[in-house]
Amino acid sequence: MKKTFQLTAEEARAQREWWVVDASGKTLGRLASEIAKILRGKHKPTFTPHVDCGDFVIVVNADKFVVTGNKLDTVRYYRHSRYPGGLKSRTMREMLRKHPERIIYEAVRGMMPKTRLGRAQMRKLRVYASSDHPHQAQKPKKLEL
Repeated sequence: MKKTFQLTAEEARAQREWWVVDASGKTLGRLASEIAKILRGKHKPTFTPHVDCGDFVIVVNADKFVVTGNKLDTVRYYRHSRYPGGLKSRTMREMLRKHPERIIYEAVRGMMPKTRLGRAQMRKLRVYASSDHPHQAQKPKKLEL
């Protein structure tokens, strides 16, 4: 009789890989959904929803992604300083100029589970605005999207 396969946390850690994604010319939402799928581990046949079985993802050229329509001027990013009246907001165009890596990070974060496991999976995402990254020792594989 066959039993249902359950991946353990130790087995999942042993199977982790590193992927590098070039964001230049890619649409933001489609890029973020593919990255979220890799971080969660849904691309693997051993996917288990309650175990962190995803891989590490490195995103390079984060300032060269594409958005459709007039999202650069209409999408706003909010943060709060935790002081009264401390709500700050920026448009996507301002964020792209100052912190382009945060746009991809926030897009992926919105597609991840809002749980302890989702936060642990987000720690495996590395986003860089330029084309070089300090993770050459991990020998990341190029991911074509």
